[in-house]
Amino acid sequence: MKEKKSLKICQLGMKRVPSREGGIEIVVEELATGMAARGMDVTCCNRSGHHVSGKEFDSQKLKSYKGIKLVWLPTVNAKGLAAASSSFFGAIYAALGNFDVVHFHAEGPCAMMGITKLFGKKCVATIHGLDHQRSKWGKFAGWYIMQGEKAAVKYADEIIVLSKSVQQYFMDTYGRETKLIPNGVNRPVIRQAQIIKDKFGIGKDEYILFLGRIVPEKGVHYLIEAFKNVKTKKKLVIAGGSSDTAEYYDKIQQSAKDDDRIIFTGFVCGNELDELYSNAYIYTLPSDLEGMPLSLLEAMSYGNCCLTSDIPECADVVENKAVTFNKSDVKDLTAKLQYLCDNGDEVNKYKSQSADYICNKYNWNDVVDETLELYGLKKENEKVLEKVK
Repeated sequence: MKEKKSLKICQLGMKRVPSREGGIEIVVEELATGMAARGMDVTCCNRSGHHVSGKEFDSQKLKSYKGIKLVWLPTVNAKGLAAASSSFFGAIYAALGNFDVVHFHAEGPCAMMGITKLFGKKCVATIHGLDHQRSKWGKFAGWYIMQGEKAAVKYADEIIVLSKSVQQYFMDTYGRETKLIPNGVNRPVIRQAQIIKDKFGIGKDEYILFLGRIVPEKGVHYLIEAFKNVKTKKKLVIAGGSSDTAEYYDKIQQSAKDDDRIIFTGFVCGNELDELYSNAYIYTLPSDLEGMPLSLLEAMSYGNCCLTSDIPECADVVENKAVTFNKSDVKDLTAKLQYLCDNGDEVNKYKSQSADYICNKYNWNDVVDETLELYGLKKENEKVLEKVK
């Protein structure tokens, strides 16, 4: 794709880059660094405040990273206020800055899009999932996120969605056209079990892996309940940190206390994360709700046999290259786990085909090019304000 000029782009709405605090952060990092590599002038607006991976990361404030500029926004470090406060300051920063495109990520931050639009900026929104449906939010936070969704419909020049089901939701609810640009994945380096062997006593094919944020909609409670009924010597490794959900994290740890096969690693990154992906027997994602699960794409890129809930956002990704179970159905999840634990040949069949399949289907270079193409369009959407109340 040819660009006539180097666009000045502002990305906001994520916690921070670089980080693996969530899927949004990974997406923004891949977009921003990919655009910078193509000659774009990219600024990412990071939140100040607490880092999911631990207090030791809170004071690390880079000013640049892989060709992108990093700006640190004032943030009220409280549940439900961190995103709103940083998005407010980010919208003002973007409105007053010399940017050609301001790209908002997630529904909540879009609530501030009107500020930026007042200054004539071209605004793009990526809806990473229908966040108002997430159970971790209280009544006010859920209402606020819905206002962000409506603001995106009202003000965004373009809306990007990650799945066909969300695309249909915006058409059915608002009559609003959106652009489907799924997430991508990079082919990783496969690593032998060294760190995880020393730290957790697990080696290749000795464990079933869940890796992601520990939040209710990910369905970790289903997984623990199901695994406790599976007859296997394999471990269950639950890797990830909580995100405004400390109470839920404590609850699932309590539920696993009577089964010494279950290991909680906390937040992981770097070589430790690579080793966990590289050596799992099965990767499982029992989610009730997803946007487009990057952890699932990553797990497949490492050549894993994957077991996911049958929600469209997972089933559409894996097609027939993984195993699915009925959403929220502990009995069916138990049966599928037991079957895969008892049938190594079946697991190996899925492992042999997953990496090539996913890396060919979803590619970050394509995502960056499609997004830049969308930035360059001069097309105004039809007014749909009558449906935004």
